[in-house]
Amino acid sequence: MKASHRALLLAALLLPVLLACTAPPASGQHSRGAHESQATTPGPAAIPAHRYATDAALREGMSRIHAALDDLAHYEMGHMPQSIAVERVATIKQATSYLFANCKLDPEADAALHRMLVPLLNGVQAFEKNPADTSTVAAMRRAAADYPRVFDDPNWSVKADAGNKQSR
Repeated sequence: MKASHRALLLAALLLPVLLACTAPPASGQHSRGAHESQATTPGPAAIPAHRYATDAALREGMSRIHAALDDLAHYEMGHMPQSIAVERVATIKQATSYLFANCKLDPEADAALHRMLVPLLNGVQAFEKNPADTSTVAAMRRAAADYPRVFDDPNWSVKADAGNKQSR
């Protein structure tokens, strides 16, 4: 494992614990600490009556995740070399880091996003431990499946099924 991967993994494991004591700022925007501390919110994303607004960073990061998950369908079918699948999963991990650093959402939308990102990152970590296990890709896809039903993002279709057949 590369040193940068070890550092990211260590940060992913320690930040929620360290930042759990950090109260979110009073304003509508939040710090990375608030973003990370809410990542421990359990349960699936609830489908809101009205989808949450997105910002440019959320649309960009989720677009990267969407494209990587689309590509990984080829890996699940045995039509992609493992080395390329590893690259696509790294893209998902980088996109998630991008979201943590740049996404600015209201607290409810932020919590809903974390309910997706935590299982997505769990899938990434499981894949990194055993890239031959394609069920980890399916787990990542399930983690992102509710995104178009929860967030108003024109890059993803609301009619997305539990797979990853959203339109871009």
